[in-house]
Parts: sequence; C-alpha cells; structure tokens
Amino acid sequence: MTESFAAVEHLLAEHAEIESLLADPAVHADAGRARTLGRRYAELGQVVAAYRAWRDATDDVEAAAELAAEDASFAAELPALQETAAAATEKLRRVLVPRDPDDGRDVILEIKAGEGGEESALFAGDLLRMYLRYAERRGWKTEIIEATDSDLGGYKDVQVAVKARAGATDPADGVWANLKYEGGVHRVQRVPVTESQGRIHTSAAGVLVFPEVEDAGEIEIDQNELRIDVYRSSGPGGQSVNTTDSAVRITHLPTGITVSMQNEKSQLQNREQAMRVLRARLLAARQEEEAAAANDLRRSQVRTVDRSERIRTYNYPENRIADHRTGYKAYNLDQVLDGDLEPVIRSAIDADEAARLAAAAS
Repeated sequence: MTESFAAVEHLLAEHAEIESLLADPAVHADAGRARTLGRRYAELGQVVAAYRAWRDATDDVEAAAELAAEDASFAAELPALQETAAAATEKLRRVLVPRDPDDGRDVILEIKAGEGGEESALFAGDLLRMYLRYAERRGWKTEIIEATDSDLGGYKDVQVAVKARAGATDPADGVWANLKYEGGVHRVQRVPVTESQGRIHTSAAGVLVFPEVEDAGEIEIDQNELRIDVYRSSGPGGQSVNTTDSAVRITHLPTGITVSMQNEKSQLQNREQAMRVLRARLLAARQEEEAAAANDLRRSQVRTVDRSERIRTYNYPENRIADHRTGYKAYNLDQVLDGDLEPVIRSAIDADEAARLAAAAS
C-alpha cells in the first residue's frame, strides 16, 4: 500500500469495529451512543469505499503495465486506467482530510436585526423565511423557539431550532455541516417600505449558528453559576402579553452569556428552552476556544469566529446575491430568498474543502 495512505489501516479497523458494535442490540438501548456510532460509521464508510476503489484502480494499472510489453491491447488501455487511478487517488485524498466532528449535529440559528431599524427587522424576517424554506427543501424540521416581533411585522430577534430528518447518518448531510457557514453579518440593499422617496438604503442583520447539544450531560453546568430572573412576557412596543412572571432570563456567570425566553406560556417551559440554548452557546464557545488553541485542519477556513464579519450582500434592485468570502455571485436573489440556498452554501463548502486540502498537502 502506498505509504501516504497508511493512515487508512486504522480507519478500516475502526469501521469494522463499529460495524460489529452496531450489530449488538444492547448498543441501541442507548439512543445517543447509537446515533453517534451511526454517524461515525457513515463517515468511515466513505473512506472504506474510496480506499477500495483506489486499491482496485491501482491494481489494474499495475497489472496492465506488466502485460503491456507482451500485449498491445493492454498498452492501449493503460492511459485510461491511469486516469481512473488518478481520480481514485484524489477522491481518497479528499475523504481522508479530517472533517468537522460536529457536522452531523442539529443547530440553533439566531437572526438579529442590526443597522437600519424597522427595515433591518423586516430583513431579519426575510432571512428567517429563507432558512425555513431551505430547511423544508432539505427535509429538515424547524421549530421557532423564541421571537421578538417588530412593529411592522419583522423580527428584532428570532431563534429557530433546525433538525435533520429522522434516520440521517451521513455527516455531510448534517444541519451543522451546511448551516455553519451562515454566521455573520448579512447586508441588504433595497428601497425600504418606509422610504417615500424611492431611495435605496443599506441595512443589515446578524446571523448566529450554534451546534445543538444532543445530551445534556455533554455540557456540565453548575447551577450555582447561574443567575435566573423571571419577569412578565411582553410583545411589540413593550406591552404586557402575560399576567404572570413566565418569562425567564438565565445568565451564566463565568462567561456572561445571557439567554432570555418568553414564547412559552409557562415559566418551566421557558426555562427548559433557555437552558437548551445556553448549552448550545456554551458548546460553541468551547469549540471556538479549542479551535483557536489547536489551529488544526478541523478549524474552518471559511467559517470564522468573527461574528461581525460581513459575509453576504442581498441586492434587490439587481436581483443579485453575492458571498464576499467565496466570490460567489448570481442574479437569482428572488429564488435564493425562496429557499434555493444550496449553490450559495455549496460555494462555502467547496472553498473550505479546498483550503483544508491545501493545508493537508503543505
């Protein structure tokens, strides 16, 4: 076996070991463990398939090369076989680049109005609809867990949980694998509904994406490090919409992370949702610290930790969508806002993969 692919051996062994574990009914008694093993098995399955294709292709080249001196027909086949082997080598090299271990996770996505007042809040609503439609196209489930409406029908702040379809195991199809590149500042250029002179304005909304914690025990939270405040829920303009103190604000004292929830009718439900979001934010903070310290191939070259980065512009007059990180540009903004987000996200995935490959080769 080529020395550069020696790392495949332990991956093949791990794949066989997981296959054996998944055949044990006792493993499936722990749904969390079974889900984790299933995702890793699917990821390793791509390596196994690529390795077998590479091995078969290189064996064919070696056999044809040995026979070419005696049989001209084998010599004629050699160039095509070498081309197949080269493609198989490249495919194996790609799947061996370590991928983000969280790619298979679900996410909590938050959209916050920014510069531009009511226009920004309306744009936040447009972004929410775009993500909901995109999730629908992917067969994902969505749940709005918190929303603060604006006076004109947009959102000052909205949080939505996005979950992969049941039974999905391939990490490449995971929600985090696709939506993690959406974090940053999204800029819109259009004539606001509040503009009487027909002038184009620029406003922005921020998007935050957090991988969701699957098991509450994954993130240990000391209850003594939490400050929990309760208050009455309020609607647009601050008017009270609840006569009881059902809204909850939880502050994690060591990090200063604060989560507020008021959408649910009961204080207990709001507290559970707030803890759900808090765990996701703490996980994201931990991962960013680890990535910054390790600075290894698992750190995304496209998805930065700078949440103030302007990543995309939505230009309505030109019907143009432009991603400033990847150079992607298209004139089908109306379709993108209707959920046709796949090409835009694919440009980020491809750019990230190319950067990882280049880093692995250096």
